[in-house]
Order: sequence, then C-alpha cells, then structure tokens
Amino acid sequence: MLLETPLCDFGWKAPAFQLPDLDGRSIGLEDVRGPKGMLVAFICNHCPYVKAIIAGFVQDAIKLQDLGIGVAAIMSNDYRAYPADAPDRMKAFAAEHSFTFPYLLDESQEVARAYGAVCTPDFFGFDAGLGLQYRGRIVENPMKPAPGAKRELLEAMSAVANGKPGPQDQKASMGCSLKWKA
Repeated sequence: MLLETPLCDFGWKAPAFQLPDLDGRSIGLEDVRGPKGMLVAFICNHCPYVKAIIAGFVQDAIKLQDLGIGVAAIMSNDYRAYPADAPDRMKAFAAEHSFTFPYLLDESQEVARAYGAVCTPDFFGFDAGLGLQYRGRIVENPMKPAPGAKRELLEAMSAVANGKPGPQDQKASMGCSLKWKA
C-alpha cells in the first residue's frame, strides 16, 4: 500500500531510543546524534521505494556524516510476516549497499510508533538540539529520479548542519506502508 508521510512538525523533539544493531550491540539516540544534528530513516529491505533510493541515500548519508549529522536507519517491519526484512537479510542488505551508519532493528515497533513513522522510506531530520527540521522526500520522483534532480533531503540537512532551519516547502516522502504486527 502506497503512503505519503505527514509534513514536518518543526521543532518536535526526537524521542529517545535504544535498539540492537546487526551485531547485537545496543545503539541509542545519543550514540547516533552528531554535533550538528541527526537523521533517522525508517527503511526496510524489500520495499521497491527503498530499493530505488538506497544508493543515493547511502551517498547522501556519507556527505551528511562529513558535515556532522549523525545517521541511523531503522527497520520496524514485522519480519516474521515479511521474511525479506529478517535480521540476517538486513545484515546482507547493509553490506551490499556499504552502510556507513547503524542499521537498527525495531522488533517491538515501539520506536516507529514513537516517531510516527508510516512508510518506508520515512525520513526524520533533526537539528543539533534534536528539533525536527525535515520530514520529506529524498528526491523528486524517487522511483525514477531525473539526472541532476534536486537532492531535497541532502540540501535540507546540509542547511541544518550549517545552523539554518529546514525548508518551509517540503514534499512528503512516499513509500510502502510499515508492516505492523497483528
């Protein structure tokens, strides 16, 4: 089911979290938070929208990490109902795409609920004080971005890293619905 995310609620504070990474280490908000802000991306392995943007997302994440923005990806789908999202598949997906950030498992789905995540991908960009500044898409037409398409997430979070607010005009991210447990 195709969904769009709600638009940015500027200043909304990032909820704390503590989740296992793919090696079983516990990673929390303070571990992810960078000196200039934080980007949390709710993704999964099987969603065609995530598959379409993942290479660009990893490239953008590297640039943002270089600017002092901490990055984490969180997988909150019910992987028992969607085995392509199981932890072993997450590990392979992260390796295949050369993640430079933690890929965390939200098995209880409590973190997705706390953030109000609705789809994959769903991006939450926070400033240094952990106030929400971006909740939009990564790029226009994520399934087939045009050459030279504006990297909306990268531009917004680069501005945030430089102490500016997120853009007032944000386009909602689009993707597959989160797969909630029954």
